[in-house]
Amino acid sequence: MKSTGIIRNVSWLVRDGEVLATLEVAESRAEKRRGLLDRDHFDGVLRIETRSVHTVGMRFPIDVAVCASNGEVKSVRTLPPWRITKPRVAPTVIYEAQAGTFRHLGLQVGDRLEVRE
Repeated sequence: MKSTGIIRNVSWLVRDGEVLATLEVAESRAEKRRGLLDRDHFDGVLRIETRSVHTVGMRFPIDVAVCASNGEVKSVRTLPPWRITKPRVAPTVIYEAQAGTFRHLGLQVGDRLEVRE
């Protein structure tokens, strides 16, 4: 179980008042660039504001949820290793988790997510 330890801002991912998972927030450029790289697994959810995500060099597939600025989930998909999503014009809130996590949490398009400290 190797972890980078770089991301230190830990919060909670919440839907309709229910805590879904622990949440790491990637804020700095280095944290966003690193994302979930160098990890063998990941038990929580990572929040990134970015234009695109990739799994180049990842050791496991990830779930990706793209959200509007109000927290509404616009799309959910699983991204295998060595893939890149299409870039968006503006940075978007994206949540990443180990593949299968969002299915387990029942996360669906239309859900509204929020971050709580």
